[in-house]
Amino acid sequence: MRIGVLGGGAWGTALAQVAAHGGRDVLLWARSRDVVDAVNRDHLNPLFLNDIKLSETIVATTDPTRMRDVDALLVVVPAQHVGTVLAATPVGQTPLILCAKGIEAGTRRLVGEVARAAHPAAPIAVLSGPTFAHEVARGLPTAVTLACEDDELRARLMDRLAAPHFRPYASNDVIGAEIGGAVKNVLAIGCGVVEGAGLGQNARAALIARGFAEMTRFGLARGARAETLAGLSGLGDLVLTCSSTSSRNFSLGVGLGRGDTAATLLQDRRTVAEGAFTAPVLRQAAGEAGVDMPVTDAVCRLLEGAPAAQVVGDLLARPLRDEGR
Repeated sequence: MRIGVLGGGAWGTALAQVAAHGGRDVLLWARSRDVVDAVNRDHLNPLFLNDIKLSETIVATTDPTRMRDVDALLVVVPAQHVGTVLAATPVGQTPLILCAKGIEAGTRRLVGEVARAAHPAAPIAVLSGPTFAHEVARGLPTAVTLACEDDELRARLMDRLAAPHFRPYASNDVIGAEIGGAVKNVLAIGCGVVEGAGLGQNARAALIARGFAEMTRFGLARGARAETLAGLSGLGDLVLTCSSTSSRNFSLGVGLGRGDTAATLLQDRRTVAEGAFTAPVLRQAAGEAGVDMPVTDAVCRLLEGAPAAQVVGDLLARPLRDEGR
């Protein structure tokens, strides 16, 4: 099974390195000609993973039409660009393994819904979990969820992507895997605000726990399973992303907590903090579903410019209630 990777950022490059384990051929699409030339010439991605020597079996291209020759396609472009990139890529019935985490602005569609609209005949899988790209690329131990409704296809994909340091766990809950990855990005911004504002570890732990309750309520309302949300693609990813400045979303929140504006923090970023785009869409979708998500609402207010002290004060002043609600 020859793997193609759509997306030459840090995560796409790291997954290409995983897929090339054992000398297997991988085709990597990147928008940047500089990235493509460096991967092919020097076996490096100087823009996103400049200290990782890449496998010589990874071949890069700027031409998405070359993906017609692969047997499965990892989609690793930012969530807001998945529809555009897939529209330019010949897919047919090639399985799509979705690795982007977010909800499309404007349409409120999960990435899987965007992919199905672009290529209705393509089988869909979701790869999600607690992963930092630089650790995966370095070969450090990593476990992820690989969700697919087709049992046979899921088994084939797991076998193809598994490596000694990279362990996929099976699930057939595609929606649950997607929702965990999307919601945790928003919550990570909130945890970053706690760090940036110096509110302490107690506050961060409380936000993670209450944020996970929000994730679970929203996921169940959308048809996800509780055990998926409590697994690698939900709680596992949430804990990682809410605890490290290696997370783009957490780093954005740190800046907000220190008093910087979202516009300033986002304007020159080479990498994307998906939570900034997902938060307002998630708030709207939760409202339509009748799901209470106060932490998500607080993150939206922070992104809109509300002072951190005021937003945190409003959260703490909410009416007392049962923890199960």
